[in-house]
Amino acid sequence: MEWTGARYEDKPTVEVHTWIAAPPTQVWTLVADIELMPRMSAELQSVQWLDGRSGPAQGARFVGRSKHEALGEWATTSHIVEYEPPRVLAWAVEDPEHPTAVWRFTLEPQDGGTLLREWMQMGPARSGLSFAIDRMPEKEQKIVFVRMREFEANMTATLEEIKKLAESARTLGETSL
Repeated sequence: MEWTGARYEDKPTVEVHTWIAAPPTQVWTLVADIELMPRMSAELQSVQWLDGRSGPAQGARFVGRSKHEALGEWATTSHIVEYEPPRVLAWAVEDPEHPTAVWRFTLEPQDGGTLLREWMQMGPARSGLSFAIDRMPEKEQKIVFVRMREFEANMTATLEEIKKLAESARTLGETSL
């Protein structure tokens, strides 16, 4: 990620992508299993569906519990705001109308496999990062940049793990035929 000089109010975004040698329906099974995500993340510790749900659907909610060395531990409630299997899954953190962040996975068939993208937007509502910015407003751009680089690294690791799982499942499936 290159320096952008973005401030929190700019609603900075980051996106990563990978190509996976598996069909979108197979990749979707992994992406839509949000409870699997803590296995792939150093920061996200657990996910729990709310309102009796057991999986994603438009308007469904879940609580995510996270931990970060510099930011501590916290929990947020996310709302599924886009749900188009097997193409798009997105959620807004806290208030869907004024979120602290938005996360989105998109899947596209490509070259016999799947192009998987993960995108996130910081803000516009205040988040835990806002408290660090309040304490050191002169360092806001650096704080935002460092956090966006962390997101980029974590998202890259998540996509690599999804790729590994999807491709190994495909190989196992082909072997058993």
